[in-house]
Amino acid sequence: MKKSSPVANMLYELDAVALSAAIRQRQISCLETLDAFLDRVEAVNPRVNALVALLERDTLRQEAKRLDDLLGRGQWLGPLHGLPQAPKDIMPAAGMVTTRGSLIFRDQVSASDAVVFERMRQAGAVFIGRSNTPELGLGGHTYNAVYGLTRNAYDPSKSAGGSSGGAAVAVALHMLPVADGSDMMGSLRTPAAFNSVYGLRTSLGCVPHGPTEDVFFQQFAVAGPMARNIPDLAMLFSVQAGYDARLPLTRKSSPDHCVQNLDRDFRGARIGWLADLSGRLAMEAGVLAVCENALKTFDSVGARVEPVTISFDFEALWQAWLTLRSFNVAGNYAHLYHDADKRALLKPEAIWEIERGLKLSAMDVFQATRMRSSWYQTLRALFENFDFLVLPGSQTFPFEAEQDWPTHIGDREMRTYHQWLECMIPATLAGLPTLCAPAGFNSDGLPTGLQIIAPPQEDWHVLQLGHAYDQASGHLRSHRPFME
Repeated sequence: MKKSSPVANMLYELDAVALSAAIRQRQISCLETLDAFLDRVEAVNPRVNALVALLERDTLRQEAKRLDDLLGRGQWLGPLHGLPQAPKDIMPAAGMVTTRGSLIFRDQVSASDAVVFERMRQAGAVFIGRSNTPELGLGGHTYNAVYGLTRNAYDPSKSAGGSSGGAAVAVALHMLPVADGSDMMGSLRTPAAFNSVYGLRTSLGCVPHGPTEDVFFQQFAVAGPMARNIPDLAMLFSVQAGYDARLPLTRKSSPDHCVQNLDRDFRGARIGWLADLSGRLAMEAGVLAVCENALKTFDSVGARVEPVTISFDFEALWQAWLTLRSFNVAGNYAHLYHDADKRALLKPEAIWEIERGLKLSAMDVFQATRMRSSWYQTLRALFENFDFLVLPGSQTFPFEAEQDWPTHIGDREMRTYHQWLECMIPATLAGLPTLCAPAGFNSDGLPTGLQIIAPPQEDWHVLQLGHAYDQASGHLRSHRPFME
């Protein structure tokens, strides 16, 4: 093995696919890789607080050396061999603190890995710490009473989005080559839009999300990857995806799901532009203009973008979402609410969700699921005429970091702490794979994104379109993160 490499000093700038290949070919060592990324974290993270609960360097270096020794014996564990990762602090990671951003769990050390973390570790990842998340993953802005506030990669005075805000900022600022996240109401997509990276909300059952006590009802939150480009995203996705018998709603992944199969001809593809859902979505001034400019990129790859108007009762859909979300949150966290000492440590938004969920009847939930089914069939019919659908990736640009959440968008008041994320529920309720891609920047240099929604279970197809978009959209990356 070479003792040093010209690329080693700045190897954190390498794309994840290139970094993985260089490690496998022993052009650079796992130890060099680790030190370079830890140096980057030390230089950048204090300004943004994206990564938390960082482990001791000496301990991590021992793990990196072990991985180098394996390579020396011809054993390569997989695409993440030697790559630093920081699993999102919402699911358990063995031997690491899992606070879920809550003071209730601030000293909780996990005995085992969530399935997705287990797979990442088996593929050779070195877990260096955790990525920050809001309390219990609730809300689209990453702050909590355990670790504090995570700041935007392009303007540290602004929000990083959430709930995978720490992951998105760490990727955007090259503190991690790729990162995992999870998504219920845009938790992968909002931070991707706010930090100009890619985030994939995977389709239901594609990537195991658990362990969970309810292996059958969990149908909203999914796990997925974040990256600066599509090949890197696809590499992590290939590690995460696939069936696991412990989670019976998971499904087998296709053997074609590999980085080498991203190229595809999109000439003649039809893309439906949903815009603001005929005025339903409150939009900050300038967001639609940035998104509509980004739509021209699809034209450049031969696809046709057409405006689409959906006839649907969006208020009824919103109410169905509130019912299903509150029911889900109460099911997961009512036991905390019923303990007075623990309830005192919950943020007001969590208490509101739980109390709302506890008041629901079985018929309330059943009627909400019927509305969800009707929405799914509406989108399924649209996909008979369109190959993909596109929505804005956020309704606002990144807002002031000290603001808990946007109470107004323009002159429209947000009725709940998360209505400013309403653009996220169409894909979530339908269980569709959705890629949030960078759309560009406003005149203040703040980013937003585009949601590219694919038909059921076509996760790989949306990555292929994302790859074509990524290759053609270099002009959209007109700004650099603040530390570059």
